[in-house]
Amino acid sequence: MYLLFFVPCFSLRSYSDTETEGEIFNSLVQYFGDNLGQKVKAMPLVEETSLLEDSSVTLPVVVIGNGPSGICLSYMLSGYRPYLSSEAIHPNTILHSKLEEARHLSIVDQDLEYLSEGLEGRSSNPVAVLFDTLLHPDADFGYDYPSVLHWKLEQHHYIPHLVLGKGPPGGAWHNMEGSMLTISFGNWMELPGLKFKDWVSSKRRNLKGDRVMPEEIARYYKHYVKVMGLQKNFRENTYITSVSRLYRDQVDNDGQGRNISTQHLQIEKSKFAKRNWEIRGYQRVGDGSHIPFCLFAENVALATGTLDSPGRLEIEGEDFPFVFHSMPEFGAAVSKGKLRGKVDPVLIVGSGLTAADAVLCAYNNNVPVIHVFRRRVTDPDLIFKQLPKKLYPEYHKVYHMMCTQSYSSDSNLSSDYTSFPEHHVLAFKSDMKCILQSISGLKKIFKLSAAVVLIGSHPNLSFLKEQGCYLGHNSSLPITCKGNPVEIDAYTYECVKEANLFALGPLVGDNFVRFLKGGALGVTRCLAIRQKKKKHLFVERGGGDGIV
Repeated sequence: MYLLFFVPCFSLRSYSDTETEGEIFNSLVQYFGDNLGQKVKAMPLVEETSLLEDSSVTLPVVVIGNGPSGICLSYMLSGYRPYLSSEAIHPNTILHSKLEEARHLSIVDQDLEYLSEGLEGRSSNPVAVLFDTLLHPDADFGYDYPSVLHWKLEQHHYIPHLVLGKGPPGGAWHNMEGSMLTISFGNWMELPGLKFKDWVSSKRRNLKGDRVMPEEIARYYKHYVKVMGLQKNFRENTYITSVSRLYRDQVDNDGQGRNISTQHLQIEKSKFAKRNWEIRGYQRVGDGSHIPFCLFAENVALATGTLDSPGRLEIEGEDFPFVFHSMPEFGAAVSKGKLRGKVDPVLIVGSGLTAADAVLCAYNNNVPVIHVFRRRVTDPDLIFKQLPKKLYPEYHKVYHMMCTQSYSSDSNLSSDYTSFPEHHVLAFKSDMKCILQSISGLKKIFKLSAAVVLIGSHPNLSFLKEQGCYLGHNSSLPITCKGNPVEIDAYTYECVKEANLFALGPLVGDNFVRFLKGGALGVTRCLAIRQKKKKHLFVERGGGDGIV
């Protein structure tokens, strides 16, 4: 038995050519607003064999992931539109001149490639740079200019959608270590339409600085969904097990859909059309049981982030219980006092900010540290070199120790911290020892109290064929934020290798919240254009109508 996670069919109805697209959308808004939430909660049981035979509703969009990427996309799919503010003057005079040319149009309705031309920023995606400079003009130059945009809710632009997430809205932010400050300023973490500082003030909390705790950001995202009226689009505690393309024969006389091979589809392009995505998974309920569901969607947007699977060294002994692979695990061990009073050091592997957080966590709790990383301390690509000292003093403290407290054969381990630049771990042993090797091949053995490997993370795309690898720039490698992001159209965020599948956020290289919002803009514009091209939103089908 399976649960269908969609609404029953509409009653038979046809729409005339004279009926406006806005009126059709208003009908959808009314229907989904009144019925989708309660119908999904009811989730009537149906036989598994009827899944492909049932003339069920096909949602226009299903978003997988309810972090800031998914939230922002839901906000824009719900009909919120950005316009150039009446009194705004963008400091980039060329961009401002372009914006003035179509002031009466929302940014969604403008040519994003034209607006993005010539802009530079810390994202490789031009729409991300465009949207960031509209929301935070000249932020990279240290200015705190207000956004040049204001937002309007235009309900006739609403596109029905569901956002599926494992936990509450905010995604991985609810699982981050709470004792560390965010790398970004609070206002860079905010989403359109609700200033982070205003939200903090409304909660009667005081900001001690521009940087904030992850737990504050998580609460902000959860509140954002509520205050913006997006709750009806969100489903929590959902786990996706498969997302597959369904091919249906449009000329089948018996009206039954059937699967068609990709090869057959390529041969018979004129007879067959890619119509639906099938999304399967389960929802975890209060008693811990799993309730299966199946959804059909015209478009799928991947907004999963990349924090699902911590990076591994793939070496001997890495699965021993004293080896951690995440900051929350390590932080919990420290806070519970498991490492207090230990003479043997903790091994921390990695040269990024999460590894630096682990160093600070251990250092501040008087736990001695061995810090191992492959890079030279003078490597210009080290993240510490990109952070101003005045704004990030704690990270520069770690970097200073990395440079000045490195291991040498003439000295023993320091009592608090010792760095091992240009080293890597060869193996962990059952007696809690590790073997390190330098770039010259020299090996060293140390006794440990624990080890934490913090060398990045990968998204869990196991629900896609080939683990999603085929979507990347290099299809032979796993998807990663920096090394092998999903290959997308630069302006629509549609996957180059899979039509009607979109990706945004860290999956396409935008690891900072301030840039992932551009993905929501690109996807929304693409879907809005396609909606306008349709002559009819509803088509009659035997036994009922479906959304197409």
